[in-house]
Amino acid sequence: MSYALPQNGPTHRHHDQWSKAGEGGQSASGLSEKISGVFNSDRRDSLPMYKDKPAGHGSRRQPWFKKKRTIGVVLGTLAGASWWFGVLSPLSYFSGSGPAVKGTGSVKSGSSWSLLGSSKTSNVNWDERAERVKDAFKMSWSGYEKYAWGYDEFHPESKTHKQMTPGGMGWIIVDALDTLMLMNLTTELTHARQWVQHNLTYDQDHDVNTFETTIRMLGGLLSAHYLSTQFDGKYAPVSDGLSDDLYVEKATDLADRLLGAYDSSSGVPYASVNLHTRKGIPSHDDAGASSTAEATSLQLEMKYLAKLTGEVNYWTRSEHVMKVVDDNGSPSGLLPIFIYADQGTFRGNNIRLGSRGDSYYEYLIKQYLQTSLQETVYQAMWNESLNGVKQHLLTYSSPSNFTILAERPSGLDHDITAKMDHLVCFMPGTIALATTNGLPLAQARKLPSWGPQQEEDTRLADELTKTCWGMYKATSTGLAPEIAHFHLHSPPQMYKPFTWPDSPSLDAPSTAETFAGKEDFDIKSADLHNLQRPETVETLFYMWRITGEEKYRTWGWEMFQAFVEHTAVKDGTGFTSIANVNHVPAVGRDNMESFWL
Repeated sequence: MSYALPQNGPTHRHHDQWSKAGEGGQSASGLSEKISGVFNSDRRDSLPMYKDKPAGHGSRRQPWFKKKRTIGVVLGTLAGASWWFGVLSPLSYFSGSGPAVKGTGSVKSGSSWSLLGSSKTSNVNWDERAERVKDAFKMSWSGYEKYAWGYDEFHPESKTHKQMTPGGMGWIIVDALDTLMLMNLTTELTHARQWVQHNLTYDQDHDVNTFETTIRMLGGLLSAHYLSTQFDGKYAPVSDGLSDDLYVEKATDLADRLLGAYDSSSGVPYASVNLHTRKGIPSHDDAGASSTAEATSLQLEMKYLAKLTGEVNYWTRSEHVMKVVDDNGSPSGLLPIFIYADQGTFRGNNIRLGSRGDSYYEYLIKQYLQTSLQETVYQAMWNESLNGVKQHLLTYSSPSNFTILAERPSGLDHDITAKMDHLVCFMPGTIALATTNGLPLAQARKLPSWGPQQEEDTRLADELTKTCWGMYKATSTGLAPEIAHFHLHSPPQMYKPFTWPDSPSLDAPSTAETFAGKEDFDIKSADLHNLQRPETVETLFYMWRITGEEKYRTWGWEMFQAFVEHTAVKDGTGFTSIANVNHVPAVGRDNMESFWL
């Protein structure tokens, strides 16, 4: 199979399908009936989509919210914090028992933090390693409960805390609900539920970031509802007398307030919204433009809430954003990182899959998977974007030939910049997910649709994963910087399909001093901090689950060891982001991110 880019640009995005979303398409009442029908036993294969089902999809199917592999995709998106724990072992491991964290001493050999097992995977006890990860969570949660309960920010070194709004958003508590459930921590979950019931209110006269509030708060509540209702009490069942609809009720109230951000002339959400007045607020920077990634990474949450409540508005408002973005007809499916909410048009030509660009691409394929592969417009948009990445953004480092997903800060017709935010490391796992549609690789290879292009994309996912793991291996602490730059060949060698240069293996244990590819990395002094970001561990989780290769799980364990060694607060009150990944001992920034949990 030869490599080919889309020949006709935006026409590959199925604009005829988008047209069904407007006033001339399905009526609001018809869509409402369709959404509500999801709950009826005789219509469980109905989906609230703004297009006819493509040919071949007419047979009755198991509904998307019952499909195990799709569950993993959607839950993984809504529950970023749980990715950290899932990468190290199957979720079922967390129900086992193991030694608890002992006392509040520093992390050292011989304590409950002793790192386990041989480096040979054949001798590894993954159940025991999973318990060590669970211990890390319990240590973090215990410190938060003791010193910052109910507060949005926790500073574990100084034992201080801070609210982001006058009454607090539940930033840490809500974001961690799903992890508490997956780890079967019923006592801790009961405490959290009581706080959500009696203390959490979103009726606050304060501005909040539309995107962050959606993915962490709305997503956290919806993840908790999903886990508590779809698994017959498997995950941390509690009997506290509170309503089974607790999470949905809070989520609905929050979503109604967030919808004010969508009240722009184009329907693209403003960067912020006042939760009390429900008024959208343009960004104070970037000439008032919203971040493209933030405007297009709200749809999974809003669509799932529409399914739960039958309310059309959540679906239509968030789906409309995708059509506005697509109608801009960006070349090669690669979008500038800013968009004006009032105009619905892009600002500038900066193209990157790092900050402000990243999750647009992630949500394309996950929206396709969320509705059981029915909304083919999202697969078409993903395919066009991935082809654009291959043509314009993939290059190789010098001299070791790591595969780099670079940037074009001045547009596709200008020079490439060999810079990768850690945020870009969502991409390898997402490519693997898109290539197999969430199926194990061995199973996907048996499908009639599998061919040389799918093998090529699987290889690309692996090579990019190695680059992201190299960002960890290249530093003294074994933790990645916020941003890495790379040395390139001169002139830059761009990606050539089905032609791979030799690249480092990374399978053998190494230190920063012995790491074979270290000379390819150029880490700037301003980028040396580590913020406990989850993108690489998410990719490792996907790669392990999809390919079954133990190396990805082993790399995840090595990453966990580095976090324990260099970021644990010495008196056992939690973990902190650090200032310099090349400085040992590491200096803490005195902040524990909500997505750490």
